[in-house]
Amino acid sequence: MHSNLTKIRSCFLLLLAVFVFDRFAVADGKEEPNKPAGDLTFETDVLPIIQKKCASCHNAKARKGDLDLTTFSGVLKGSESGQVLDQDTPKDGVLYQMVHDGLMPPEGKKPLTKVETKTIERWIKSGARSKNSNDRFVGINQHDVVPIINLRCITCHGLRRQEGGLDLRTKTSMLKGGESGPAMVLGKPEESLMIRKIRGKDMPPPARLIPDGVRPVNSAELETLVEWIRRGAPIVNVRPDVATHEPDSLVTDEDRSFWSFQPPKRPDVPTVRNASRVRNPIDAFVLRKLDDAGLDFAAEANKSTLIRRVAFDLTGLPPTWKEVEAFLSNDSADAYQKMVDHYLDSPHYGERWGQYWLDLAGYADSEGKRSADPLRPHAWRYRDYVIRAFNSDKPYDRFLMEQLAGDELADYENADVITRKMMDNLIATGFLRMAPDGTGSDIVNSVAERFEVISDEIDVFGSVILGLTLKCAQCHSHKYDPIPQRDYYRLAAVFKGAYDQHDWLKPSFVPGQTKSKKPGRVLPFVTPEIRQAWQAKKDSIEAEIAQTQKKLEEKRHEVITRLRDARIGKLPENVRDKVREMLGTPAKKRDAQQKELAKKYEKQLQFKDSMLAKLDAGFKKVQNEIGNEVKKKRAEIPTEPTIRALWDRGVPSLTYIYRRGEYTNPGRLVGPGVPVVLTDGKTPFDVKPPWPGAKKSGRRLALAKWLTDPRHPLTARVIVNRIWFHHFDRGIVESLSNFGKMGIPPSHPELLDWLASEFVENGWSIKTMHRLIMNSSTYRQTSFTTPRLREVDPDNKLYSRMPLRRMDAEVVRDSILSVADRLDRNQFGEPDPVEVRPDGLVVSKPSDQGWRRSIYIRHRRKEMPTILETFDLPQMIPNCIERPNSTVASQALLLMNNAMIREVAHSFAKRVHAEVGDEPYDQIERVYQLSLNRMPDNDEKQLGIETLKQLTAVWKKHLDDKTSTEKQKAAETRETPELLALAKFCHTIINSAAFLYVD
Repeated sequence: MHSNLTKIRSCFLLLLAVFVFDRFAVADGKEEPNKPAGDLTFETDVLPIIQKKCASCHNAKARKGDLDLTTFSGVLKGSESGQVLDQDTPKDGVLYQMVHDGLMPPEGKKPLTKVETKTIERWIKSGARSKNSNDRFVGINQHDVVPIINLRCITCHGLRRQEGGLDLRTKTSMLKGGESGPAMVLGKPEESLMIRKIRGKDMPPPARLIPDGVRPVNSAELETLVEWIRRGAPIVNVRPDVATHEPDSLVTDEDRSFWSFQPPKRPDVPTVRNASRVRNPIDAFVLRKLDDAGLDFAAEANKSTLIRRVAFDLTGLPPTWKEVEAFLSNDSADAYQKMVDHYLDSPHYGERWGQYWLDLAGYADSEGKRSADPLRPHAWRYRDYVIRAFNSDKPYDRFLMEQLAGDELADYENADVITRKMMDNLIATGFLRMAPDGTGSDIVNSVAERFEVISDEIDVFGSVILGLTLKCAQCHSHKYDPIPQRDYYRLAAVFKGAYDQHDWLKPSFVPGQTKSKKPGRVLPFVTPEIRQAWQAKKDSIEAEIAQTQKKLEEKRHEVITRLRDARIGKLPENVRDKVREMLGTPAKKRDAQQKELAKKYEKQLQFKDSMLAKLDAGFKKVQNEIGNEVKKKRAEIPTEPTIRALWDRGVPSLTYIYRRGEYTNPGRLVGPGVPVVLTDGKTPFDVKPPWPGAKKSGRRLALAKWLTDPRHPLTARVIVNRIWFHHFDRGIVESLSNFGKMGIPPSHPELLDWLASEFVENGWSIKTMHRLIMNSSTYRQTSFTTPRLREVDPDNKLYSRMPLRRMDAEVVRDSILSVADRLDRNQFGEPDPVEVRPDGLVVSKPSDQGWRRSIYIRHRRKEMPTILETFDLPQMIPNCIERPNSTVASQALLLMNNAMIREVAHSFAKRVHAEVGDEPYDQIERVYQLSLNRMPDNDEKQLGIETLKQLTAVWKKHLDDKTSTEKQKAAETRETPELLALAKFCHTIINSAAFLYVD
C-alpha cells in the first residue's frame, strides 16, 4: 500500500513539473505567465527565438530560400516561394505550418521547444504584430517601386522612349517630370500626376497596352506606389546580390564535393590483361572494366563494315564504291587511319556533325509558339556558320566564345570595314536566338511571354553547355542540385544586356498581328563583298523589271493614242485641234481657254489601266503577261543581307528574383553571376567592358571566359561525352543533359576525365577527339553479340561490342538520294522551301541537280518534312538533346509507298543500268556496291538474279495488258520491263534493314 502511494505521489509531482514548465519556461529564456496573445510582438517574443534557432540560415546575409527572419520587414516580404504569413487564414501560412509541423528548424538542427512553438503560433494567430510598426510597408524603398515602373511604365518612359519628355527610371527624373510637370509630389500622392493618371486609367494609355506589351497597374501595385510617395519616396543603398570574396552562404564545400562539380583530373592509364588489344588509352580504360566483368573486346569488324561505319559516322553519307575499293586494296599499316582522315576532311563532315549541334541549339527557320509560325528569313546564316566551324575544326572554346559573346569580341559598330571574322562573330550569336518566340504578335508580347523566351534560352544554355537542369531554379531553389534560385536570376542578369524583358526587340513582323513593321533582331553588318553582290543582283533584276515594264508602257501609249483619237474624232470639228493642244500642255501652263476645255473634255479622254483592259483585249493580254513576268522577277530580288543576331544593347534594367517564378512577384535585387557550385564560392564574377569606351556590358563575355577556363568542372566533360555518345549510341554519362545528382553516374568516370583532359590539352579540337576514339580498338569492334555478352553486358554499358544503329532521319533521306545519284551536293545559302500538299504530306521539290541535303531544307516548326518526321526528326521546343529512335509501321509504309522514294528508286535503277549495262549479274553486284557498300555473296547474287527474272516477267505481262497509247508512252520513256524490274529490286534494297542500319 505504501509503495503504491509513493508511485502516485511521484507521478503527481512529475505532472506538476511538466505543467509548471509549459506555463513558465521557454528555451534559454522566460515568458510572462498567461501573457495575452495580443501583447506578443515580433521584437520582444519571437525574434529571440529566431535568433537562437533560425537566424543561422535565414538572416540578411545567408537568406536560405531567400528568407530573412531577423527583421519584421523580412518576415513580411517572405521567401522565394512567396509570403510566409497568411493574414486572412493564419494557420494556412507557410511559417505557421513549418513551425507547427516541426519542420523548422530542419532535421539536424536544435528543434524548437513546445513553448517556443506555441509562442510563434500564438503570435501569428493574433495578427503577427511588431513592437515598432504593424505597417506592412515598413522599410519600403525604391526597390519596391522599380519593378512596378519597369513592368508598367518603362516602355514609354525609359531609356529608348520618353513620351512627353518623361523619364520614370529614377526618383530624380520623376521629380523633374516632363512636359506636364513633375510626376510626383513628395509626401502627397493624391497631388502626384502619375498617381492621378493611373487612377484615371490614362496610364498606361489603353490604346498602347497591346502594341507596347504592357498591362494596367493593379490595385496592390498602385497601393505600393502611393505609400512610397507618401513616405517621401525613400531611397536606400541596396547592393545587388553578387559573388564576393566572402564564402557563399547558400552553397557549401560539401555541395561542391560531388564528382561533376570538381574539375577533371587526368587519371593514370590502367594496365590490363590483354594489352595486345590496346591501341590507345581509351582501350585500356574500357578493357579494365571488361576485365572486371570477365569479358574481352569483341573481334574487329571487317574492312567493308569499318569504312561504311566511319563514312556514316563522319559524313552521314555512304562511301562511294571507289572509296571502298581503295580501302579494301590498301594493306598498309596506316590505311585505316588515312581512311578516317579522308572523311574528317570531307566538306560533308560539317553537315553531319553540324546537325548534331543545331539540334542542341534548337535550330529552326521559323519562330514557332503561335499558329502563324512566322519565318526567320536570316536564320540560315547560323546554320552555315556551324557547318563551317565543324569543317574547319574551330576549337570548341572559341566556338563557345563566339556563340555566347560574339558581339563583344570586336567593335564592329565603329569598324572601317566589316571583316569575315567580325561577321561570323555576330552570326554565331544566333545560338541564343533559336528558342521558340511568339512575341512577334502584339497580343502575346507581355513580360510573361518574353520571359518564357529567356527561360528557354537559359534552359538551352544549361542543358547543352553545362549539362545541368537549371529550369527548376526559376521558381525555387533546385531540389536536388545545389543551385539556389538566386543563381538562376544571376544568370538571367548575365543575358540581360541583350535579353531584357523590359527592353524587348520583337523577333518578327506578323501581318495583322503587330504594329511594328520590321523585326528588331537583325544587324546589317555583313562584309562589303556580300553587300556588293546583293546590290548588283538587285540592280540587275530591277533593270530587267524596268525593261519589261517598258513594253507595257509602249502598249499603253499605243492603245491610249488610238482610243483618244477615236473619241476626239467624235468632238465638234472646231475644237478637236484645240483639245489636242490642251492635252499636250502641262496643267500649270494652260491658258484660260485650255483650262475650260480641260474641265469639259479631259476626264473623258483619260484612261486607267483597268479601263484599257476592258476596252482592248490586246492590252489586257499584254498586261497579264507582263504582270506575271514582273511578279516572278520581283520574287527573285534577294532580301537585303542581314544577320539574325543577339547583341548587348547596354544599360540593362535591374534584375530581381521572381518569387515562385512569377514576374508580378519580385523579390531581392541580384547582379550577374554563374552557378556558385561550379566556382570556389569566394571569387567574384569578373565583368568589365570588352574594350575601352565600349557601351556593351561585357557580361556574356565574362560568362564565356568562365566557361572556357581549362579548369571548369563541366564544359569539357559535357562535350566529350556528347562526341562519345554519337559514336557509340551511349554516353559515358547516359543522361547527356544532366550531370547533376539526379543524372546517371558515369559508367567509366576515369575515362571521361581522361578524355576531358586530353581534349583541353589538344587545343579543344573536336577532330582530334574523333581520331582518338575512332582509331581505338573499342570503336573497331564488331557489333556481333553472343549469349555470354547478352548475359553479362546486355545493354552494352561496358562497350563490349559496337551497337547496331538505325540511320537518323536526315541520313535515311540523304543516303537514298546519294545511291540514286539524285543528291544535290551544293552547300550553304537560303533553305529550300517545303510544300504542304493537299493530302497533308510535307515535301521538298528537287532542282535540276536533284534534292539538296536535308540540313538545307527549310525547317519550319509546323511544316516538318514528312519523310524526316516519320524517322524521328524532333521538334525544337526549345531544342533536342537526344533524338528518339522508334521503329514503327509508318516508316516501312512510307518507304514502300512514298512517290518520291519510288521516283528515286527508279533513278537508282537507271544509274545502275547506265554504269553496268543489261547483265543481271552485274546489276545485282552494282546495287549492293552502291547501297550496302559491299559485294553480295553467292546466295544473294542468285536470289537477286532470280528476283529480277520474275519481276521482269510480271512487268512484261503488265505492259502487254496496256493500251497502245500507254505502250507508246512507255517506249518513249524507255520504261522497259527489265528497267522496271530493276527499279523494283532497288526499291526493295532501300527498304531493307541492311540499308537502314549501320553495323
